[in-house]
Amino acid sequence: MASLLHSKSPALSFSSTISSPSSLRSSVAAAFPRQYKLPAIQSKIREIFMPALSSTMTEGKIVSWTKSEGDVLSKGESVVVVESDKADMDVETFYGGILAAIVVNEGDTAPVGAPIGLLAETEDEIAEAKIRAKGQSKLETSPANTTTSDAAAAAAPKVAIVATPYAKKLAKQHKVDINKVTGTGAFGRITPEDVEKAAGITKSIPASTAVAALIPAAAAPAKASPTSFPDIPGSTLVPFTTMQIAVSKNMMESLSVPTFRVGYPVSTNALDALYEKVKPKGVTMTALLAKAAAMALAQHPVVNATCKDGKSFTYNSSINIAVAVAINGGLITPVLQDADKLDLYLLSQKWKELVDKARAKQLQPHEYNSGTFTLSNLGMFGVDRFDAILPPGQGAIMAVGASKPTVVSDSEGFFSVKNKMLVNITADHRIIYGADLAAFLQTFSKIVENPESLTM
Repeated sequence: MASLLHSKSPALSFSSTISSPSSLRSSVAAAFPRQYKLPAIQSKIREIFMPALSSTMTEGKIVSWTKSEGDVLSKGESVVVVESDKADMDVETFYGGILAAIVVNEGDTAPVGAPIGLLAETEDEIAEAKIRAKGQSKLETSPANTTTSDAAAAAAPKVAIVATPYAKKLAKQHKVDINKVTGTGAFGRITPEDVEKAAGITKSIPASTAVAALIPAAAAPAKASPTSFPDIPGSTLVPFTTMQIAVSKNMMESLSVPTFRVGYPVSTNALDALYEKVKPKGVTMTALLAKAAAMALAQHPVVNATCKDGKSFTYNSSINIAVAVAINGGLITPVLQDADKLDLYLLSQKWKELVDKARAKQLQPHEYNSGTFTLSNLGMFGVDRFDAILPPGQGAIMAVGASKPTVVSDSEGFFSVKNKMLVNITADHRIIYGADLAAFLQTFSKIVENPESLTM
């Protein structure tokens, strides 16, 4: 009985003893008494949602649809390429069916969780899906479909209403039909103010505020107005890309973390000599520095720790070195996972693969969001020194300047010239203290000045 009610094309099965039409009718009548009606069979139109491809992603941009309307899709098949705040990623469908309608076109953006496409189960449902995609909640039935029951029309899928939880609560409280409310929030989201306006609710001005409004403006302290900058003739306004929005958001979050900075000069003569030997084998200076940092972090786990809530911190079991890479239109930090456990040549090969994927915007989330310590190397550009901004969720970031000839003196007062680079570290002072960072930098310096262990 249950399979009959839920089947798309019901097929009755009776025993071999039923041989005449009259017995067949009586059996059907017995199975379905007059006072009961078969429920209307609802169409199975499913939505393809904008996924959250990273923990910081709030909206995504459609780069391209790899499938067209009318294409038949299988479960797990790639259907669309989405630009997140970090990379371009293929999005797979969770269901099989026909791509009936594309809701968000190429080049457009949508918030996480919003429908970007509709899947129909059969060809008969494609027209219904297209109507739904245009924002119509009721279906227009043709004369051929006049036999459709009222229950089926009532059960027709409605367009998803995007509203904040509090707005939905207010709508229920004030008996407002939220389907008829026009949203003024981002991407048409219905806000509590929209619901209050629809309900005819006006917020009363407190008496103290009303009295204050009667006081001459001269008596009130001058309030600074938002800074406005004049438009420069011939200038061009360029909106942020999705990645630049994410970088901006992360930088603002970093301002809430109390940090301190320590600089440390490191002799690089031995490291430079080692680099000349391993460079023909594909080893980069960045790989050497990442390996040295990972070995130092193994001896100073607090520098590899994380504080996320201001109340506790976590000792990370893995040493994952995130390395800043500039790409077209932004910045990303591919992660060398378990960098302390990989030999130098395997580490270099892995780094080359990550850089290629980063520049092609094909990094997977675990390849850019699992870092426990960050390395930023601008020495290759001749930069002497710089301070790096601490990424959210990490304990420290190391900024490496260029290695340059420097005059030094020994304990006996003799002068010589050695190559030195200045390393500046920005650290979270809630979990890492000055002595911790000084000890880490001393260990890092010893590894760089005696780099034989890097190739072991």
